[in-house]
Amino acid sequence: MAANNRRMSGKKGAQVGSGGQRRRGLEGKGPTPPAEMRKGHAKQRAAAAKARRVQGRSQQRRGGGRSTSELVVGRNPVVEALREGVPASTLYVQQFIDNDERVREALQLVAERGGINLMEAPRPELDRMTNGLNHQGLVLQVPPYEYAHPEDLLDAAADEGEDPLVVALDGVTDPRNLGAVVRSVSAFGGHGVVVPERRSAGMTAGAWKTSAGTAARTPVARATNLTRTLEAYKKAGLTVVGLAADGEVELGDLEALGGPVAIVVGSEGKGLSRLVGETCDFRVRIPMPGGAESLNAGVAAGIVLYEAARRRS
Repeated sequence: MAANNRRMSGKKGAQVGSGGQRRRGLEGKGPTPPAEMRKGHAKQRAAAAKARRVQGRSQQRRGGGRSTSELVVGRNPVVEALREGVPASTLYVQQFIDNDERVREALQLVAERGGINLMEAPRPELDRMTNGLNHQGLVLQVPPYEYAHPEDLLDAAADEGEDPLVVALDGVTDPRNLGAVVRSVSAFGGHGVVVPERRSAGMTAGAWKTSAGTAARTPVARATNLTRTLEAYKKAGLTVVGLAADGEVELGDLEALGGPVAIVVGSEGKGLSRLVGETCDFRVRIPMPGGAESLNAGVAAGIVLYEAARRRS
């Protein structure tokens, strides 16, 4: 009887079915995907890395970075900035301020422009914000400027079906000169201005004021390395023209101004830096019968831009 029980215990009872899973497991799974799509494959990892690099370059192309926010301090500077249309985010007004004509005009301009916050603050707070400067109860906050990428200027010319006309500034540190160049570029149909990231004027409130509002429609691009940017422009088909008092070519003789061109303007004192000067295709001089040694950047750029516009018309 015990042996019989042992034989009975070895028998398998009813089992739950697989539900067809084994049968489906034998079915084909279709063609093998290419190596670039197989997870963990060396080619898939290489393709993913390439996609990340392309995405990184496209993100860099979207802009040339942002400046820091800026404060305009004092009643006259604040009123002038508001009159000239300098972008602003907030006007801070001291509590219990003497309500003179300039304060009333500032408040009126803010109301007319719209989009500017009006904040009342105690004097100690304004002193802290301005590091103790004589703010006279009015402080205007200017938001960071959104710089373009140097290649965006070429894209803008292509969109308009025109040969690029760009001005690059080398060692120009006065924001008023930058604003004057922006104004001239806008007046003569240029496509933008390029400035180096370091040791250069930026789009401050002073530059905005000198541009007389044209900075709102004329892009300013910031280049990490101006020499490399000019070399890239040359590869894109632009002629790079540097302005120099001892240039080999006189302005009126330069036929290249009628085509795609980047005009490089140096500082009034030092002129073009060595590497930038060596990158230029031509070094051009502006004839000055009056005997002046040099022109400031804004005036020099305006003269060359006029000649370029005349040849293109």
